[in-house]
Amino acid sequence: MTRCGTRLAAVIGGLALAGMSAPAQALDRLVLRMPFLETSVTINLAESGTAEELIQSSPDLADLQSASGGKLLDLIGKVFLAPLPVETKAFLEGSTGQPLLEQALLAATDLVELEGVDTDTSGRMLTDALVRAERKGQPNVLGFLRELPGEQASIDLSRVADAANRLKANQEQGVALVKAGPAATVTPTLRAPLKPSWTRQVIRLSVTHRPESLRVLTLVPASSANGRLVVISHGLWDDPESFEGWGEVLAAQGYTVLLPDHPGSDFNQQRAMLAGDRPPPGPEELRLRPLDVSALLDAVESGRLLKGRVLNTKAVAVVGHSWGATTTLQLSGGVPTERKLKDRCNDLRHPERNLSWVLQCSWFSGINRAGVADQRVKAVVAVSPPLRLLFEPSSSTSLSSKVLLISGTRDWVVPSGPEAISPMRDTKAAQLGHRLVLVNGADHFSLRSFQGEERPALVGPVMLGWINEQLGVNGAVSFSGGGWGDDQVDLVDVSNKL
Repeated sequence: MTRCGTRLAAVIGGLALAGMSAPAQALDRLVLRMPFLETSVTINLAESGTAEELIQSSPDLADLQSASGGKLLDLIGKVFLAPLPVETKAFLEGSTGQPLLEQALLAATDLVELEGVDTDTSGRMLTDALVRAERKGQPNVLGFLRELPGEQASIDLSRVADAANRLKANQEQGVALVKAGPAATVTPTLRAPLKPSWTRQVIRLSVTHRPESLRVLTLVPASSANGRLVVISHGLWDDPESFEGWGEVLAAQGYTVLLPDHPGSDFNQQRAMLAGDRPPPGPEELRLRPLDVSALLDAVESGRLLKGRVLNTKAVAVVGHSWGATTTLQLSGGVPTERKLKDRCNDLRHPERNLSWVLQCSWFSGINRAGVADQRVKAVVAVSPPLRLLFEPSSSTSLSSKVLLISGTRDWVVPSGPEAISPMRDTKAAQLGHRLVLVNGADHFSLRSFQGEERPALVGPVMLGWINEQLGVNGAVSFSGGGWGDDQVDLVDVSNKL
């Protein structure tokens, strides 16, 4: 999950939805409940067209306006009279009924309640309300709210606090493990600026499992190639360029690196989705993404890709971030199952629930076809993978490769506790040779690395050490030998402390 964060959040907000094409009664009150202060604030929406009128018609807001010395007026105008993005209607129309939107709106129902109507998470009511607001010349938040059905909407701010506390709890164990150290040692030469020694090219490759061809960024060592191949899989709504820095570290050490675009869930797909031209990524992408990687390996084997290069395609490494990391686990033999999806997706108060469950739960209908292992994959680096709901503990014994999990201690999208630490501990994965490295203070996006950055990728050396060791390559560093740390940020192998 990447560039979509703030834009998609702005679209779905915190609204719980009701399913009817025209409101039986227009919404006229919005109540902010604050149980921790033993109070609530009622905002009267009806017949108010300006921030001043909203305050005048709502005694609670009038009191707050007085207490704030008049400063509330500007805030009210920014919140309620801000025009909705022009893409909002197209996005909703193209996303109605899609699993990813439905899961996002299901999560929203825990925060917002429309009283007097049945809950519906298809998205249709949102679209209809926005259309009516536009027809009345009010395409802003206030006009939109007025077109929702029901008598009153209420937002329980204590539940927002509950969600924040749950996130904190899901991060605490990782923070404690990193503090206990020790941090990995540093190899200074691996932290020095890279000297480009590879050829960069973008190519198109036709594949049989998709109607469109794959765009593939290739990094090929100009000299001292080691004959080994690494494929890097990007996350949801991202692209290969966001991880080119990872590839540069590997290419500088002799690896040939392929970074494919996954066209059903990349940045271009996000842009088309927000414009209303494509729906959100469907559950079929859970299967198609690993097939993208296998298609690249097939093309290298047949000579259609990287023709003339001598590469070992019988033992390759795959690296991924977020959804791309889940893709790597599937390729190494992890078979997604539906058991925990059935049990937990509707439990909005589960203590392990986190933002990544919105995505994981949207995969439900495609889960039974998502076992797409590739025996050529012999080394895996999975950075911040959503995985808690997908894989059974027995999966760790059936993997064809050893897995290095990497997670940031401040990841709020895929927090380390439920999505990395618990699976490693519950499956006793360390006993099978899998490892978990935590990065102190890193969030979901800070571990990415772009082309030509002054410092090599933060997690580049640990990836290099792991792949060297698993593929039997004598290189500048090995995982068990250490030296893959950083002089500014602590990287800690916590595998034996779980």
